[in-house]
Amino acid sequence: MGDYSKALQFYDKAHKIKEKTLPSNHPDLATSYNNIGGAYNDMGDYLKALEFYNKALKITENTLPSNHLLLATSYNNIGGAYNDMSDYLKALEFYDKALKIREKTLPSNHPLLATSYNNVGGAYNDMGDYSKALEFHDKALEIREKTLPPNHPSLATSYNNIGNAYSGNGDYSKALSFLERSLVILQKSLPPTHSLIKTAIDNIDSVKKKM
Repeated sequence: MGDYSKALQFYDKAHKIKEKTLPSNHPDLATSYNNIGGAYNDMGDYLKALEFYNKALKITENTLPSNHLLLATSYNNIGGAYNDMSDYLKALEFYDKALKIREKTLPSNHPLLATSYNNVGGAYNDMGDYSKALEFHDKALEIREKTLPPNHPSLATSYNNIGNAYSGNGDYSKALSFLERSLVILQKSLPPTHSLIKTAIDNIDSVKKKM
């Protein structure tokens, strides 16, 4: 918490300087609002995070083209805050806006596209729509398998998400296959006591009990 508080103080000081020297609709102010919102989000104060994310969004919507990547960042940040508040419908609304911009402006194998597909898939998963979740998690995985080394943690995340979606759908053999692939990567790339490894093992045990 202390680190986030320090980050917030730093961002706030930087923002006050920008407020004095820049026009009220300058894109740098939007970046500043996003940074402050991110610090509040990390501290778990999601309403405060949304307040600053929306200030950033107002500037970006008024000053930038409708397909600008900074707009996608704003939409994605707002989606993340709603997701953390368990408002998955609102999260999906903003994740989808971010995704549409990124699909129009980025190469088809760009990591940010994979992130967007992953976010949309996660929201569908949390809403219990496992088939839609799989559709988007598969798209994220396709990009990551093409662009990342085989033991990259983001690949483990994709395998884990797909495994959880299959488990939600009741396809436990496929779920187990993906969850085990996730665990193998985590064991290669993280220290043995890392919490993600324990979570992966727990997920596998949970699926095995359902089979």
